[in-house]
Amino acid sequence: MDSGLAISSPKAYSVTTGGNLWRSKHSTKNIYYASSCVSKASEHKRKNQIEYNVLRLQQPSLDHHYKCTGGESTYQKCNRKYVVKAVPKQPFDLEPHASNLKNILYSVKKLLAAFYYFSYPYTMIGITLCAFSSSLLAVEKLSDISLSFFIGVLQAVLPQLFIEIYLSGVNQLYDLEIDKINKPHLPIASGQFSFKTGVIVSASFLALSVGFTWITGSWPLIWNLIVISSTWTAYSIDVPLLRWKRYPLVAAMCMVSTWAFALPISFFHHMQTVVLKRPISFPRSLTFVVAFMTFYSMGLALSKDIPDVEGDKEHGINSLSVRLGQKRVFWICVFLFEMAFGVGLLAGASSSYLHTKIVTGLGNVVLASILLYQAKSVDLNNKASTGFFYMFIWKLLYAAFFLMALIR
Repeated sequence: MDSGLAISSPKAYSVTTGGNLWRSKHSTKNIYYASSCVSKASEHKRKNQIEYNVLRLQQPSLDHHYKCTGGESTYQKCNRKYVVKAVPKQPFDLEPHASNLKNILYSVKKLLAAFYYFSYPYTMIGITLCAFSSSLLAVEKLSDISLSFFIGVLQAVLPQLFIEIYLSGVNQLYDLEIDKINKPHLPIASGQFSFKTGVIVSASFLALSVGFTWITGSWPLIWNLIVISSTWTAYSIDVPLLRWKRYPLVAAMCMVSTWAFALPISFFHHMQTVVLKRPISFPRSLTFVVAFMTFYSMGLALSKDIPDVEGDKEHGINSLSVRLGQKRVFWICVFLFEMAFGVGLLAGASSSYLHTKIVTGLGNVVLASILLYQAKSVDLNNKASTGFFYMFIWKLLYAAFFLMALIR
């Protein structure tokens, strides 16, 4: 406002001065009239001039307001531009989280795969089927198959699976250098599990097995735990008078004592005495199972060393395959398996039940025929071929467990 007044004052002052001079040259009346008119005109002009100056004075403010408004518009445009750009970039912001989730899932998957190989799953399947098969031998009537029956099977299976993980861990810890040659896919040999991790996992599952067995209070399962854990620990650990795997016949006896005696007998008597509350017995059906598994487990013990000749030779493990040669041991194993199926055929043929005669008799003949057919196609110079055959005979054992459960 101060600047506006300074601009308007000189012009207003000159208009007033001009009016006074004009009044001095004319009559009083005319002067009065003219002065009145001029005063009105001057006043009107001055008012217009003041309004004009006020408008000029306000112009910068308007310009400033316009600029601010324009600036605000520009900012909003920039802001809108930023928001528009931010929307498609959200997936990129989330990409690290998605990537981290993928990495976590991949790590979990890798860990589970490593644990799968660490635990020797084919033996765990065999133990589970052996528990069901041996427990079914104790069933005398349909009412015996109840909730308590399945709980009893679970009581038998869980501690045995835990002890199996412990034993597989001990075996891999002491066979680390051998496994780098024979079985490089195993987690400790491949470096997926550190040595310390292997020790922790093995010790943890040993503790779980002891704890679960103690909770059940079943003397057959306690006996089973003591026999199997001590036998296979002595089989693997490298201390004086132990590491029984170096002695072929002793190593074979470890397999026979476990699969032919400890497992089926303890599972049967756990169901018979602890679950079904019946007196201890040793029926004919259990005798046939022990005879079958004696031949079959002996064949398993010898055939498992056939693919591992290279590593065994390098580390001084004189297995029967190293001593006698792969071909001779292979056909000895085939003979032992066929003998086992012969026992199964005899058990079925001597049964007093027609359906048992047909199913078990015919089933064992079929399994023996499949085994012989597969054996003829094995390339003993190919490690993959001999390894496939070893897994194949485990699958035949799974089928045999179903047949053994029917023996009466």
